[in-house]
Amino acid sequence: MSIDAASTQVAALYRFVRLEDYENLRDPLLEFCEARGIRGTLLLADEGINGTIAGTQQAISELLAYLRRDDRLADLDCKFSYNSDRPFLRMKVKLKKEIVTMGRPGIDPNQCVGRYASPEEWNALVDDPDCLVIDTRNNYEVEIGVVRRCRPGHSPGC
Repeated sequence: MSIDAASTQVAALYRFVRLEDYENLRDPLLEFCEARGIRGTLLLADEGINGTIAGTQQAISELLAYLRRDDRLADLDCKFSYNSDRPFLRMKVKLKKEIVTMGRPGIDPNQCVGRYASPEEWNALVDDPDCLVIDTRNNYEVEIGVVRRCRPGHSPGC
């Protein structure tokens, strides 16, 4: 099955949850995705699943239903976008020590979490000189996520 470039749905997904058997999930998940023409990368680890994939809306819906049949993944978080081009060349399901590299064994993102901030709270936090913000975005993410601050009376993009 090929992906129709005019209707490519991109799904970014993650779920922090204990997956002690994550190694056994790899092959069936890869086969499921390949059979539906889904492309991208999924990371599996003891701490959960993370990844970005692309395919037809139907294929992505089928994959999400397949994943959510596992009670541990029933609350899988997913964000969608659409692209006219196929963004990924192949499907990969990788086994990792961590889905988000922290370099500290034993950290449980479900147990050790911070407080979520609204956009207004976030703006106040980053403007607070006593607040330390550690930006973990890669170069691409920084480039597309940079907000230029303009002098009063000037338009964005100044």
